[in-house]
Amino acid sequence: MTIDSDAEKLLAHMDSLGIDASTERTRGWQSIGAIIVDAALQRRQNYTRTVRPRVAALVAAWPDADTTTGFRRRLDSGELSKTISWRTPGRLTQIDHITRVLERPDIAIDTVHQLRDHLKHPAKRIELRTALRAVLHVGPKTLDYFDILSGIPTGVAIDVRIRRVAEAAGINNKSYDHLSAVIREAAHRRGWRPGDLDGTLWDV
Repeated sequence: MTIDSDAEKLLAHMDSLGIDASTERTRGWQSIGAIIVDAALQRRQNYTRTVRPRVAALVAAWPDADTTTGFRRRLDSGELSKTISWRTPGRLTQIDHITRVLERPDIAIDTVHQLRDHLKHPAKRIELRTALRAVLHVGPKTLDYFDILSGIPTGVAIDVRIRRVAEAAGINNKSYDHLSAVIREAAHRRGWRPGDLDGTLWDV
């Protein structure tokens, strides 16, 4: 089916459930450390039970990790595993590698504002996403998730929750790119911000 017809199906399904995405949502963190940890932990994890409490704990314990510089100092202390109650090394290594990308001289992102500016600038966005894509387990969803985590209202990241809604709406093509385009088209038709629709579907 086409993007247009699937957008119609999605909106019809939402209407049948009384779901509206017109309310603007503020998502993300004002801490580079929180964004990196959230992005690394979210893969195949329950966000409410597993990810968000750990990121909130990091923000409370490490307020100076709001910059990449401050987060690096904290990482070098060796206390990350204890601070976020995470023992397995894979995600901890990924957190370090993502931080190294932001520290690269050709990227040099130290604040959330700078991260947001990079993601909004076409050339810098490609450069940053290419560098992040080279980190193990960083795929299309995580790349798009950085938009959401940095507070960009057009950010859309397709996960199992959105695929579940799409299936309920009768959408057969549940590929990542197709569903992303469907959400953007549906949002456009209603005058919603794509990120607000994405966030609403996450909660369905």
